[in-house]
Amino acid sequence: MQSDLPLNCACVDSRRSAIRQYLLSLYLLWSPGIMRILHNLVLAVALVAPLSASAPAFAQLAPAYGNPYLIYQPLPAQPLGLPQLAIPAIPDLRGINLPLIGTLMPTPTKPYTMRPAIPPELKRQMMQMMMPMMTNMMRMSMPDAMNWMAHKFKAKPGLTVDDVVESMNLRANQLNFKHVSENLMHKDFRAVLGDMDSPRIEVHSYCDIAVARELLKISPEFVVFLPCRIVVMEDGDKNIWVLMLDWNMDWVAGYEGQMNITPELMKGAKELRDKMENIMLAGANGEL
Repeated sequence: MQSDLPLNCACVDSRRSAIRQYLLSLYLLWSPGIMRILHNLVLAVALVAPLSASAPAFAQLAPAYGNPYLIYQPLPAQPLGLPQLAIPAIPDLRGINLPLIGTLMPTPTKPYTMRPAIPPELKRQMMQMMMPMMTNMMRMSMPDAMNWMAHKFKAKPGLTVDDVVESMNLRANQLNFKHVSENLMHKDFRAVLGDMDSPRIEVHSYCDIAVARELLKISPEFVVFLPCRIVVMEDGDKNIWVLMLDWNMDWVAGYEGQMNITPELMKGAKELRDKMENIMLAGANGEL
C-alpha cells in the first residue's frame, strides 16, 4: 500500500497540472467567480479519485445462488482517471501546446495602440475547448448563450413601438447621446423576403462621442461595440422588448489588475453602459 502512494501523488500532480491549463483557457470568457468554483471542484475530484482507488475495492455481495467465497474477492485493478460524473470529459493536455489566449501585455501608453490580430485558427481552438463546458456541464444551447448575452426589459402594456422609441430618443438627448442611425429590419423582411407576418424589429444606434473617444484611446478594439445599439422588437406574442448587448463591468470586479483594465477604462465603460440602460428604461416605461 505504501509503495502505491508516490505513484498516486505523481498522478495527482500531473492531472492537476493538465486540468489547471485547461481551465485557465476558460477564464477570459466566463465569470471568474464561476470558473474559480469549477476549478476547485475539478481539482478536488482529481485529488480524491486516485487516492480512493488505492484502497482495496471489493466486489458487491454475491447473490444467494452465487459463490459465497467471492464476496471479499478484490475487483480487477481499474486505470486511474477522473470518475464518471455528469461533467464533460477533461482531455489529457500533457504535451499539447495550448493556443495563445492572452498576451498579458501591459496597457500601452500611446493612445489608439492596436494589439496584434489573433489568427482564426487560434480562435477556433479556443472556442472548441469551450464547447464541452458550454454544452455538457452548463447545458447551454445557442439560444441560451444569446439570452445570457442580452440585457433586456419588457415594455409596459399599452405602449407601442413608436412610444418606446420616442421616449428613448428624448432620454438620449438629455444624456447627450446622439441618435446616429436606425435599421427597420421588419420592413426589409416584408419588402425583400415577403415575410408579411414578421414582428416589428427596429435597431437604433446611439453614441456618446466624448466617452467613445476616451475608450478607444485605451483600447481601440472597443470600437466593435460602437455605436451602442438598442433593439426595440415585438416577440411572438406581440409583447414589446428593449434589448442591448450586455457587458456589465461588475462581472470583472476584483480582477481589473489581472485583466489590465485601467481605472479610466473601467469608469468609461461603466458610464457608457449605465447611460444606455437609462435610455432603455425610459423607453420600456414610456417616460416622456
